Amino acid sequence: MRVIIGAGNREAVVEINPVLVEVERSGFVESWHRGAAAGLAADGSTVVRVGTPEEAIFPRSANKPMQAVAMLRSGLDLDGAELALAAGSHSGEDFHVEGVEKILAGAGLGADALRCPAQWPLDPDAYLEVARNGGGRSRLRMNCSGKHAAMLAACVAAGWPTGSYLDADHPLQAAVRAVVADLSGEQPLAVGVDGCGAPLFAISTTGVARAFRALVLAAPGTPERRVADAMRTHPQWTSGTRREERRLMDAVPGLLVKCGAEGVDAFALADGRAGAVKIDDGAMRARTPVTVALLRALGVAGAPGVDTAVLDELSAVELHGGDATVGAIRPAPGVFDR
Repeated sequence: MRVIIGAGNREAVVEINPVLVEVERSGFVESWHRGAAAGLAADGSTVVRVGTPEEAIFPRSANKPMQAVAMLRSGLDLDGAELALAAGSHSGEDFHVEGVEKILAGAGLGADALRCPAQWPLDPDAYLEVARNGGGRSRLRMNCSGKHAAMLAACVAAGWPTGSYLDADHPLQAAVRAVVADLSGEQPLAVGVDGCGAPLFAISTTGVARAFRALVLAAPGTPERRVADAMRTHPQWTSGTRREERRLMDAVPGLLVKCGAEGVDAFALADGRAGAVKIDDGAMRARTPVTVALLRALGVAGAPGVDTAVLDELSAVELHGGDATVGAIRPAPGVFDR
C-alpha cells in the first residue's frame, strides 16, 4: 500500500507494508502486525513477495548461522551440538551452559572472557531453578553465549586478540561481514550493535532468505553445510527444549530455521526453498504464524513426513479469557494470495 506524506515540494510516496497477522479476540480484531516476507523457490527465484522485502533490515540473531560460517572459515574446529550452539540463541538450560563452558575450555578460556551481557535464562523452568537456588543473571546463561564462546575460540584458533573480539574492525568481524555479503549476495547497508554487543550487518529480508538457501545447498563438509547440518540435527541446541524453532525443525524434515529479535524469522528447506519474515513493529508473537503461512505457501504442508498438527498449532497462537480460549494470533486472511 502506498501513502503520501508531507505536502508541496516535501511530499513523498511511502510504501506501507501490509497486515501480516491479526490478533482476534471474541470475534473482534483488536490488534494487527504489518511486515514483509519473501519466499524463494528451489531454483532461487522469488515466488512469494509480500510488502517490501527488498528493504534493508537488521536480521538480529538470524545472522548467527552466517557468523558461525565465518568462524569455521577462520579456523574454528567445532561440529555437532557445539556448532549448533554457536549458531543458535539458546534458552539457558543446564546443557546449554555446559556446552558453552566446553567451547571455552577447548580454547583455554573461562567465562570471564565472555563480553555478552549477563541475563536470566530464557527457559521458564531454568529461570525458576536458578532463582530457587539463589542464582542470578549470568553471562553463561545469556542466549548468545554460545556464539560469543565460539567467537573467542575462533580468535584463539586464528591467533587474533580475544579482548577486542567485538570491535567492528576486528579481523573476525571483518570475516563475518564478508560471509554475510557472500551468502546474501548483498553488501551490508548499515552496521549496528546487536543486543549481545556483537556487530550487526543490515541486509534485505530477501537477502536473508538467499543466505539460508546457500547454507543448505552447500556441498557436504563445507563450513556452510556443516552449520546447516549441525543446526538441523541438534535443534534443541540452537534454541531450547520447548522453543518454537525446535518444534518446527522436528515437524518438517530437512528444515533449517532461525529467529531473530524484533520479529525476524528465516528458514530453508533441503531442496533450496527458503524464506524470511520481518515484522515491522518487532512483535515476536507475530513471527511464527507468518513463518508457518510462508512454509505452506511454498508447498510444505502435506509433504512426506511433515507433522501438520504441529504446523496447525504454531500457525494460530491461542488467546485466553479466563479459562476459555477466546481467540488467536494468526495470519491475516489471504496474506500470501497477493
